[in-house]
Amino acid sequence: MMKLVMLRFTAFAALLALGQAGCSSRFPLEKPFTGIHPKKEMTFSEDVTFLKKHVDVIILGQGKDSPQVAVVPAYQGRVMTSTVGAAGSPSHGWINYDLIASGKTGLHINAFGGEDRFWLGPEGGQFSIFFKKGDPFDLEHWQTPAVIDTAPYQVLSRTDSEVTFRHEAKIKNYSDTEFSIRIDRTVRLYNREKTSDLLGADLPEGIHAVAYETENILTNTGDTAWTKQGGLLSIWILGMYKHSEQTTVLVPYVEGDEAKLGPIVNADYFGTVPADRLKVADGVIRFSGDGQYRSKIGLTSQRAKPVLGSYDATRQLLTIVQYTKPEGATDYVNSMWELQAEPFKGDVVNSYNDGAPSPGVKQLGPFYELESSSPALALKPGERAAHIHRTIHLQGGEAAVRALGQAILGAIE
Repeated sequence: MMKLVMLRFTAFAALLALGQAGCSSRFPLEKPFTGIHPKKEMTFSEDVTFLKKHVDVIILGQGKDSPQVAVVPAYQGRVMTSTVGAAGSPSHGWINYDLIASGKTGLHINAFGGEDRFWLGPEGGQFSIFFKKGDPFDLEHWQTPAVIDTAPYQVLSRTDSEVTFRHEAKIKNYSDTEFSIRIDRTVRLYNREKTSDLLGADLPEGIHAVAYETENILTNTGDTAWTKQGGLLSIWILGMYKHSEQTTVLVPYVEGDEAKLGPIVNADYFGTVPADRLKVADGVIRFSGDGQYRSKIGLTSQRAKPVLGSYDATRQLLTIVQYTKPEGATDYVNSMWELQAEPFKGDVVNSYNDGAPSPGVKQLGPFYELESSSPALALKPGERAAHIHRTIHLQGGEAAVRALGQAILGAIE
């Protein structure tokens, strides 16, 4: 199995952790981080109050005791955080207080945080959109495109439960192929009845829920078809969540012979993951999301199912991610930082656990991530493709939450 993005989080964590610690680096921020990141767990209302001091925030949901999500147009229509509702309800998304409060932007990436952010792939390789033609694949030349980093998205429409954004741009990849694109992104909050339908299970009394999805549409607005020869793009959705010492990422997988389906999990991004942090058995991968050890896993299209999630025993919080996985699709972009032999053999889903990038260096979070990607998109002029990434948080009595996790993911812890 191809090892995707082995250097991406090295770059991501090392760059920003150095900036966060106020140390000098090759890529310093114009102004050091303020060091104001909260020491206590923030409620949804506290996170929203902070965000509103720095950016415009759109709140979906009706009333403070109801499920709500906070969306920021300036951060590419990003879902920053959500809540199941009720007084003093916790906030589920990880937010980079330090970077946002600094009022500055970094040179190579801006990790504002958020539960659902829009990105495009691939990151590395001969079809990379993060490196210019001929540049070496290293930190100095790595650059997150503005379209997925600093560009604000236009609000097209808005209701109490839905907001739609649009952005148009041109991107050139490492092979000098230019893409003219339009991004249409809708964030949609669902009610309790729809949440039950999506889960295929009734929600017991005492279980609080917030469910939303982002529908992400990429359109080829140019006059040339996108081909494998010139390189293809993919839609890539990443979510940063608040960690705990007892958070376990749960990823169901397709069982079967490795000779036919390949390895079950790619877990070699940063060296071998210790056995107590990664367990593979009975159709479910269990991966630590404690935010204390930098590691990452990924699954190919042959092994991935269209659902993954996590369980936080300290908050009795079950998180479910559902995403679009077209039947029969096998071509997914490869983001490894090298000229690749197989540029369309990438992972479909990933999970990242934050930690110190090296001894003595402050980590960016802590947080953990759940990610999904669309297939590589061979679009003709005027053609478009959609990728849906859905997030459902369920919180309440331990027995009921664990039973739902068992039914939906096949395991808890």
